Amino acid sequence: MSVKHLTTIEDLWEMPEKPGVRFELVDGELIEVPGAGVVHGLISALLYRLLYTFVEEHNLGIVLHDGVGFILASDPPRLRIPDVSFVSWRRVPLTGFPEGFWPGPPDLAVEIVSPHDRAEDVHAKVRNYIDAGSEAVWVLWPREQSVTVHLPDEPARELLATDVLDGGAVLPGFSTRASDLFDVQRKQ
Repeated sequence: MSVKHLTTIEDLWEMPEKPGVRFELVDGELIEVPGAGVVHGLISALLYRLLYTFVEEHNLGIVLHDGVGFILASDPPRLRIPDVSFVSWRRVPLTGFPEGFWPGPPDLAVEIVSPHDRAEDVHAKVRNYIDAGSEAVWVLWPREQSVTVHLPDEPARELLATDVLDGGAVLPGFSTRASDLFDVQRKQ
């Protein structure tokens, strides 16, 4: 019988960085997150700019880019790294911005599906965010040029390229055509 070593949030924070290697933590198990491709990176940067500009103009909170870990549970330890995220001012600790991982879920988590991603893994991430208290999760599907919007206690909504993605209760007033999120592919 083998004994499985569970990694803690503290263990993950103390791990030495390796270029191009990141880890998420799922129920105490380290999961290597591969680097993103160019199209993924361009879509992520575009969405970050759109959200950052909107959030700054309306003083709603902060927008974070890929690489920030969010502690979604501590027992067992669960940490996820969304491609883009939004945290409202009400979720910012009174002590200010944490030095380490973010202590809790983002209000909005965005996942951009890469060619190597498995659908069941993407769905597990969505469930992790929603279960931890995220108010919305957007999943961008570049190949299909569609967006799936997940909200707690509601069925997922699939938006096609011609549909409008709005910020709902999380980012009231924000909107963009779903196709605009994939404009980077048309410029190839």
